Amino acid sequence: MATPHVRHQLHLYGPKVMRLAIVALAIGTLPFGAQAQKRSLSSASRGKNGQVKSVTVNNLPGYDDRWLHLGMYVAPNFSRYKLEQAAGYPRQGVSANSVVSPGGSVGFLADVRLGYYGALNFAPGVSFLTRRIEFKPYGYSQNTAQYPNDPETIEDQEISTTQLDLPLLFKLKSERRRNSRVYIIGGIKPSFTIGGRKKETTQTLLEAGRSDVALEYGVGMDLFYPFFKFSPELRFSHGLTNLYVPNNNDVYSRSLQGMRSNTVTLYLNIWSGR
Repeated sequence: MATPHVRHQLHLYGPKVMRLAIVALAIGTLPFGAQAQKRSLSSASRGKNGQVKSVTVNNLPGYDDRWLHLGMYVAPNFSRYKLEQAAGYPRQGVSANSVVSPGGSVGFLADVRLGYYGALNFAPGVSFLTRRIEFKPYGYSQNTAQYPNDPETIEDQEISTTQLDLPLLFKLKSERRRNSRVYIIGGIKPSFTIGGRKKETTQTLLEAGRSDVALEYGVGMDLFYPFFKFSPELRFSHGLTNLYVPNNNDVYSRSLQGMRSNTVTLYLNIWSGR
């Protein structure tokens, strides 16, 4: 009859025992893991004596799990035309300089979730823009006889427009840290003029195109509150379309051959928490 050895028994049953021990350890640590996860939703700040001074709680838990988020925005902006002078413009007798002017935008927001870190942003809105071009006399005009109305002093051309904006942008978000997160955003923004007003004087005849496509990019921050999310965002817009409308009979149009929009906007985005 064979003599049983303890090492043989351990050799046969050791793997099974180890597996059972691992399962038991995992079951035993589940409650502690759940408690740790629950504690991660809040953070307590304690004083020197151990007393709790303040507690920070994660607002809007599960917000990023939704596939669609809606909101609205109000956005002050500063806009101007990026000018391209006509060839040989000094001989025209005037020089043109773009002046930055304030405006504003309002609209709605929609974010479609693309994974945890990405989103497709659509923000249709209406912008109220005022752009000014300052014309100055430039030396002696050789065309005085042909164009007797050339400006002898500084004169402004002001073009005010109301336009429909249809931006389509991609948003790349960072990891959420408690109740804040940063993101970058970029894409294109088609715009269409739906109304306009020109500040006309006897010589103000400069015109601009009625449709534009702009390249937009910017940076923003998500701030989570108990019932909504607030996202201040700084965005830069560079028009790709030449808005110049030729008019060879006018001194203002003669001095230019290109006008492109250039806008800096501070978006104040408010997102629904539901």
